[in-house]
Amino acid sequence: MTTSGNDFDLVVIGAGIVGMSTALWAQKEGLKTLICDPNPPGSGTTFGSACTIATYACVPVNNPSIFGALPYLLTSRESPLSFNILHGLRNPRWMLSFLNNCRASRVKNISEALGRFLMHADAGLDPLIAEAKAEELMVSNDCLYVWSSQSGFESAEESNAMRRAQGVNFDELSPDQVRHLEPNLRQPIHRGLHFKGARHVTDPQELVHRMQTRFETLGGRYCDHSVRQVQPDDLGVTVYIDDGTEIRADRMALTAGARSRHIKGTGAEKLPLGTERGYHILDRNSASLVSRPVGWAEAGFYATPMAQGLRIAGTVEINAVDAPPNGKCTAYLKRKSHEMFGELGEPDETWMGHRPTMPDSLPVIGYSPKSDRVVFAFGHQHIGLTLGGITGKIVTDLAQGKPAQLDVSDFAPQRFFQ
Repeated sequence: MTTSGNDFDLVVIGAGIVGMSTALWAQKEGLKTLICDPNPPGSGTTFGSACTIATYACVPVNNPSIFGALPYLLTSRESPLSFNILHGLRNPRWMLSFLNNCRASRVKNISEALGRFLMHADAGLDPLIAEAKAEELMVSNDCLYVWSSQSGFESAEESNAMRRAQGVNFDELSPDQVRHLEPNLRQPIHRGLHFKGARHVTDPQELVHRMQTRFETLGGRYCDHSVRQVQPDDLGVTVYIDDGTEIRADRMALTAGARSRHIKGTGAEKLPLGTERGYHILDRNSASLVSRPVGWAEAGFYATPMAQGLRIAGTVEINAVDAPPNGKCTAYLKRKSHEMFGELGEPDETWMGHRPTMPDSLPVIGYSPKSDRVVFAFGHQHIGLTLGGITGKIVTDLAQGKPAQLDVSDFAPQRFFQ
């Protein structure tokens, strides 16, 4: 399949769920593929997520209500948002663009774009789950989202209307109905949403590992080194590995998440890629407290039963990628989880990761403005695990020079240069 004497048809940079999905789809379709990442596959943001296959997540982080709620979100001890003001001042383009995308008209367009894409999430992910023989890692027991106050639920009215408009299948539940489904919840319950048909993954890193194993069985190659630079030209792209190796490929896919801007020569360094740092804590002995993922809306996190225990995952911290972990975020999750379930003791595990986020809450999928030898696939913010499979399928189309099977014009990198 390779042309012009190139070593590979496709080099994929980044082995999270988006990168490994891309690599497996490409190898399945006969492309000679190499994937590069110095870290174990699936050990980054994929590992630490809330683990929901959130096909209902068509409501962006951007929201008109942010303008009124911002003082509370930035100052309250009970806020799931943490913001480093100095980081914001150093990155005014991202912050101003994010606020510009909180306008009602923009939020409607963003929600519609996400809704259209999420409709195809299962079609992109399910064949890879089957290929990797990972069906037992998936649990189909729906998902709950709960509000503790009437004011909180009423403030989400527009968001829930967006979900209905995008065809999301959910029921509104009373407090008694919520407690019937999840009797161990201790916090006040005003209303709940029951997302029917939702699934979650009990071990996302194991899912990516099995995908890697199948990828290599099909002939794919894995490189555990960093890519420091790429150089596209008319006949392909040269990929420079940090061990001094130079590799030629017809095309490369940039799927390095929040660090996608760090690789020279791709063109991604000109994009306003930001980072929402997220946290989780884990209690190994408490997975049985819930039977499905339960999101506490006002608190901004999910409680998810995992193979390793009960994971409390969420919060948003706007800060630099390489800033040290913020202990206040971990303390917040611990405090709120005790409100949710009672005394859990000290967590057995704490974690911080980086959600790659564009200021309009939409991923970047498409050819680099610099060269069509480079395909971008990053910026999936909170729903990378959900959209990784279908993104990989689209990137495989683009890597072969074919039109994408879905319209991804809403996600084109060029939208930031218009």
